[in-house]
Amino acid sequence: MRSRLLILALALAALFTATPASAVLSAASIPAAFEELLHQPSLSNPAMILIDGSTGEVVYEKNSFSQRKPASVMKIFSGAAAIKYLDMQSRFTTSISLGVEEKTLVIQGSYDPWISLSHSVAQKMDRTSLPYLAFNALAAAKKSNGGSLKNLTVLYSGLYSQDVANLKSFWAKRSFKPVMKAINSDEALLNSGEFVVGDESPVISEILNYTLLWSENNLAEKLARLSARAAGNSFNDSGVAQLFQALLVEYGIDPGKLIVKDASGLSKENRITASMMGHLLFQLRKDPKYALLYDSLPVAGVSGTLRSRFLTTAPTAVGLIHAKTGTLNGTVTLAGYVQSTDREYVFVTLADDISRGNASSAKARSAIDRLLGRIAAPNIPTEISEAPVTP
Repeated sequence: MRSRLLILALALAALFTATPASAVLSAASIPAAFEELLHQPSLSNPAMILIDGSTGEVVYEKNSFSQRKPASVMKIFSGAAAIKYLDMQSRFTTSISLGVEEKTLVIQGSYDPWISLSHSVAQKMDRTSLPYLAFNALAAAKKSNGGSLKNLTVLYSGLYSQDVANLKSFWAKRSFKPVMKAINSDEALLNSGEFVVGDESPVISEILNYTLLWSENNLAEKLARLSARAAGNSFNDSGVAQLFQALLVEYGIDPGKLIVKDASGLSKENRITASMMGHLLFQLRKDPKYALLYDSLPVAGVSGTLRSRFLTTAPTAVGLIHAKTGTLNGTVTLAGYVQSTDREYVFVTLADDISRGNASSAKARSAIDRLLGRIAAPNIPTEISEAPVTP
């Protein structure tokens, strides 16, 4: 952490001392300069839009209505939907009880998206611990069944299929192989007897922050589905697609070219346009309710998936860009906000036709970094002090 802060301090010092305001592209000079920079072979005819964050004016656009693969930039939709439909200060709870019927255990979950398979990780990150739940449940089952672990049934609700599989695997290694039976939440409540053990997640705002900061695919998928259910949609990809479309429509953005196959951006069949994402980011930035989304985005050269970017490619941009990264084989994307002296720009860059391979992706990322480095600059207010009075 100390070395990271030192790098940031040195980069900012270089920015303040070596980059005069005159070196930063003005709004009027951006189109010509960007047009030249975006013709680099490493970007292979990308889609891009740059919007004035104060006025909403489109300063530059290239292929902005062309359908492109978003990669993990898709998670911006997931984050916005979660903020809109989920209580950011609530927690997911998971509890286990002895069943009313003999030889049964009942698990009452709430679709916690972040149950950890490691107890030490769970403790460190305040996450629900599967080993903690499973060990205590096993001990209670054995005690209530006269020391035996045979012929037991676990009734469960509010768990993802992977969590069920993880529980079964954990217990099987300890010679506990119960029958697992899915029930609904009302049935779980009616069948629950003596409480055995429970655990809870961090608040949802912390889960969302981690999701966007580190581009966590499973969390993005689960948060989006939970948001879809909260909005009254189906608890699947179809419900998520309807949710994302409705988010665009709410802000008067045409969703016609949006194709949603998942909420994380892993699918190469997802499609967005630079224009729709740029205008969505502009609208979200104006609404105080979505401040968490901005605060959770990685910062250039400082945090998350941008922690190693811009340090050498465009050091003057370190600390001045909040953006969501995206990478698939043959695709490099970046979307967010860049500070440029006294204004902020919204930007989206979608390069989804580059050559496959890590070397090509690295070149594309460097090209995008250098492009944004041409406009990134801190807002340093001019201070005018009165001249001392001569006695």
